[in-house]
Amino acid sequence: MLIETQTTPDSNVINFFPAEKVMRSGTAEFIDAKSLRRSPLAEAIFDIGGIKSVFLTSDMVSVTKEDNASWDDLKPQILAEIMDFFATGEQAVVENPTDRSPENIIREITSLINARIRPAIRQDGGDIVFKKFANGVVYVELQGNCKGCPYALVTLKEGVEKILKTYIPEVKSVENYDKDA
Repeated sequence: MLIETQTTPDSNVINFFPAEKVMRSGTAEFIDAKSLRRSPLAEAIFDIGGIKSVFLTSDMVSVTKEDNASWDDLKPQILAEIMDFFATGEQAVVENPTDRSPENIIREITSLINARIRPAIRQDGGDIVFKKFANGVVYVELQGNCKGCPYALVTLKEGVEKILKTYIPEVKSVENYDKDA
C-alpha cells in the first residue's frame, strides 16, 4: 500500500495519506487513554511510544510526536502500523453518532484547523485562530499577512469553509470574526 507523507510547519507533526479511506466521514482526535478505546488504529500508533496525539480525517492520519521523540525512529513504525491496520479491514474509529455535542464539534473544528488549515496559511506568512462556533457558523480570525490580504475572503470561503464543511456536517459556513460587530 502506498502511503504519502507530508511534513508541516510544526516539526512535531507529520500527515500520512493512505491510498484507502481512513474514516467514512468527520474527524477524530485521540490524546489520551480514554479516547483511544474508540480507535484501534490510534491505539496501535500510540503503542509505539513517543506519540502525543493522533488526528484522523477521511483521507489522513496526522501524528504529533512528543518533543524528545525522533521521526527517524517513529515514521517507519507508524507507516507499518497503518499498513497492518488496513490489512485487518477494521474501522479506524468505532463510531458513536450520538456524541455530537457542541463541545465535541468545536474540538473537531479546532483539530482540523490545526492539522490541515493552519499549516497552509502559515506557509503564506499568516495564521488562523478559531474564535467561536454558533448556529452552524464557524468564526475565525486571519492574522499576519493574511489579515489584510485581498484574497482573504477567497481563503475563507474556498479554502477554510470547503475543508470544514467536507469533514464536519454541522458546519454551514465560515465567517471572518469581527470583534466590533
